[in-house]
Amino acid sequence: MKTLKIIEKTKIWFSISLIIMLIGLFCMIKNGLNYGIDFKGGTLVQINMKKDFDKQEVEKIISKYTKDYTTNTAINTANQVQLEIRSNSLTDEQVGPMFNEIKEKYKLQDKDLVSQQRIGPSVGKELRQNALLALLIANAAMLIYVAIRFEFKFALAAILGLVHDIIITVSVYAILQIPINSSFIAAILTIVGYSINDTIVVFDRIRENSKKMRRASDVELADISITETMTRSINTVLTTLFTITAVFAFVPAVRDFATPLIVGIISGAYSSIFISSPLWVIFKNKGLKKALVSK
Repeated sequence: MKTLKIIEKTKIWFSISLIIMLIGLFCMIKNGLNYGIDFKGGTLVQINMKKDFDKQEVEKIISKYTKDYTTNTAINTANQVQLEIRSNSLTDEQVGPMFNEIKEKYKLQDKDLVSQQRIGPSVGKELRQNALLALLIANAAMLIYVAIRFEFKFALAAILGLVHDIIITVSVYAILQIPINSSFIAAILTIVGYSINDTIVVFDRIRENSKKMRRASDVELADISITETMTRSINTVLTTLFTITAVFAFVPAVRDFATPLIVGIISGAYSSIFISSPLWVIFKNKGLKKALVSK
């Protein structure tokens, strides 16, 4: 198999990520992040629809009262279909007329308005703080683990790869103005675990090859190791993406969780090969210019 020249094109890989991050930063400055009800506060309404319904027709009714809404469906313990409506701007006064329209169209009863509650912004603030704390703890734990299993330069490169994945995912959300909610946090932590696993596979091959190819430069070691693990990485990301995409398409109830996973899995596969591995070479050679000319 011909060895891929990945490290030699480090500037290109870094530039692609930097462009996405800068576009995301511009969108964040211009429009901000689209925080969902879990972070920003708002109204949560649950309606027992009892059986399958036309979601587009229901959303036409909802759109009369609020524009910044999201809807999910779920099956309750009685095996009935429940509709969940989340909105930052829907007021308590609007919930009644909105439910009356849905009730009349689908022959519901008053008791089918299962719950109506307001979520305050203070809850969202606490959730943001806990989410950041969870990410910091997860990254610190993985930094220690990789440093013990490999060496600190491997660990630093891996953690920067994880930071890259988080920033890219947030940037895509800022660009597309996708609502950020509690499912997003769970997905980010899942992405971190997936990405570090993919990165460790590449780093483990670099460590193995370094024992067998003592005369090879760090650039050669990285290129050969990436080439040897490339097929495995592509197969893993494709099979995972097929599954998550199917969940996204056919299970609307978990779409908020599947969306960041799709972005993060692609970013994680990219960072393991094109970000973390070149960073390891840079740290070994203490500089990008030196790393690229060391061969």
